[in-house]
This record gives sequence, C-alpha cells and structure tokens, in this order.
Amino acid sequence: MKVKILFVAVSFAFSGIAFSQSTPKVDKRQKNQKTRIVKGVKSGELTARETKQLAQQQANIRKMERKANRDGVVTQKEKVRLQKAQNKASRNIKRKKNNNINR
Repeated sequence: MKVKILFVAVSFAFSGIAFSQSTPKVDKRQKNQKTRIVKGVKSGELTARETKQLAQQQANIRKMERKANRDGVVTQKEKVRLQKAQNKASRNIKRKKNNNINR
C-alpha cells in the first residue's frame, strides 16, 4: 500500500507543469501545491484516495490553464477563474492533510 502511495506521489510530482509565459503565478502556485501534496503523502497525512482526488483536481487546473492560454492570451476573467480554482484546491489540500482519517 505504501509503495502504491509513493508511486502515485512520485508520478504526480514529476508530471509536467504547462509552463506558459502569461501565467507564471499560476505555475508557481501549482508547483507549491504539488509540493504540499507530496509532503502530505510522505508524512502519512494523506491517504491514497485523498492523494488521487487532489491529483485529479490539480490536473483539472492544468487543463484550465492550457485552455486559457490556447489563444496566446490569458484574459483577466480567465486568471480569476484559475485563481478561484487554485484557492479551492489549496483549501482541499489543507482539509485533507488535517482531517483525522486513519492512514
């Protein structure tokens, strides 16, 4: 089980971030959130299921970012949507790391 969780965490940590010129704050925040998730897995604060859910949420944000940057310009409205999605993801990471589910 721990090997499985570690595998998910490592593959999640090394999955590519879509680095784009117009969203450096989004990229930096995505990287920070991934680091928080990996630390949560290593410390045992996150279960495999929680890790999978958080990884899916991060993948959805990357998808939103790629879609927003598809035309070469990220509008203010798109930036706000990305920021809200990242805020929600950050809250989810905090909640899942600090709940009392047995690992």
